[in-house]
Amino acid sequence: MANVPKIGKAVYQGPSIVKEIIYGIALGLAAGGLWKMHHWNNQRRTREFYDLLEKGEISVVVADE
Repeated sequence: MANVPKIGKAVYQGPSIVKEIIYGIALGLAAGGLWKMHHWNNQRRTREFYDLLEKGEISVVVADE
């Protein structure tokens, strides 16, 4: 068995702490950004509702029929 190439064995070295921290920060920023966009959207809809209420274009009172 001459000239048989040696096959390297994959060695598990465990998680990289720096990579884990970077992944955590990236996921946290992404989730925070989505939450902030959701919050801004709710604020915008509430502001539009009260603006329409002040203008008299909508009412919260049920009309009698």
